[in-house]
Amino acid sequence: RYRGIDTHHASPAEALEQRFARNGWPPQWRGGVFDYHHYHSRAHETLGVAGGTATLVLGGENGRDIDIRAGDVLVLPAGTGHCRRRASDDFLLVAAYPPDQQDWDLCRPEDTDIATARATIAALARPDSDPVGGPNGALTAYWHD
Repeated sequence: RYRGIDTHHASPAEALEQRFARNGWPPQWRGGVFDYHHYHSRAHETLGVAGGTATLVLGGENGRDIDIRAGDVLVLPAGTGHCRRRASDDFLLVAAYPPDQQDWDLCRPEDTDIATARATIAALARPDSDPVGGPNGALTAYWHD
C-alpha cells in the first residue's frame, strides 16, 4: 500500500489515472468496492483512492480490516479477496490493471471453482511495472521474486 500519493490537483481521480497510465497500468473505471467478498483471478488490480475514506477487508472473509483515505493506492495481486466494510459518502476509487490483464473477472468464493481459479492465477503474467513507481518502482522486485 502506498500512502499519501499527491492528488492535490483539480481532479484527484484524473491525477491518479494519469499516473497509473504513465506507469503502464491503464485506468479502467471509477467507483467503489463491492460490499461482498470477491477477488479477480485474471487480473492484478490497483485501486487509487481519489476521495473520501473507507474500511476494506483484505484477504477474504477471515482477512483484516484496512483503513484507506484519499491519496492511498492499493495494489492487489490476483486472488486477493476484498470487500467494503464501510465508506464515506464521497468515497471514490480509480481502478487500473496491467495492459495484458485488462480482462478482469469477478469471482465470489461461494460461486467459483477454487482449483480453476488457482490455476488461472498461477498462469497470470507478472506486471512489468509498478503502478505508482513505474518500471523501477518498489513493487517491481516483488513481482519478479
